[in-house]
Amino acid sequence: MNKHREWIIRHEIPSDIDDIYQVNLSAFETPVEAELVNRIRTERVSMISLVARYEKKTIGHILFTPAEIHNQGATVIIAALGPMAVMPAYQNMGVGSELVRQGIAECRVAGYQAIAVLGHPSFYPRFGFRPSTVFGITCEYEVPEEAFMIMELIPDSLSDISGILKYHVAFYEAT
Repeated sequence: MNKHREWIIRHEIPSDIDDIYQVNLSAFETPVEAELVNRIRTERVSMISLVARYEKKTIGHILFTPAEIHNQGATVIIAALGPMAVMPAYQNMGVGSELVRQGIAECRVAGYQAIAVLGHPSFYPRFGFRPSTVFGITCEYEVPEEAFMIMELIPDSLSDISGILKYHVAFYEAT
C-alpha cells in the first residue's frame, strides 16, 4: 500500500470490482475497457490490479496482464499495461502517474523483464517507456507506431528479442 498526497494505492480486493467497473466506464468513451477488465478477471488471468482510493471511494484503476512476444519460434512473457483509468474529476492530479509508478514496481516484484503499453505517447515516456520499434517489437493490432511503447525493467533484457506482441485472448473479444 502506498499513500501519496491524499489518496491510497493498493491491490484490488473483491469489494472493489463494481467500483473498478465504474471508474473504467467513466474514464473511457465506450464500455469496452470496463468489460475487458471484468472478462480478464472472470477468465482468471494472472494480473496485477491496483486501485487508487480517496475518502473511501475508488478514483483510479490500473491493470497489468501477461502478454507474449513471439520471437523466432520462442515465446517471451512480459507485462501489458492497460487499461489505466482515473475518474474524470480526479484526472490531471497525479493519480494516474502514481498508479503507473506503483504498477511498474509491482511488475518488478513479479519478475517481469519488460512492460508494453498501448497509450498516449505524451504520457508514458516520462516513466521510461520507449517506442516499441526501438526493440524490434510490433503490436498484433494495427496501431499508431508512436502509441505502442515498451519499458525494460531489466536493462538489455530485450536486446536479443524481436517479434510480435500478442495480448491475452480476452483482449480479442474486446476489440
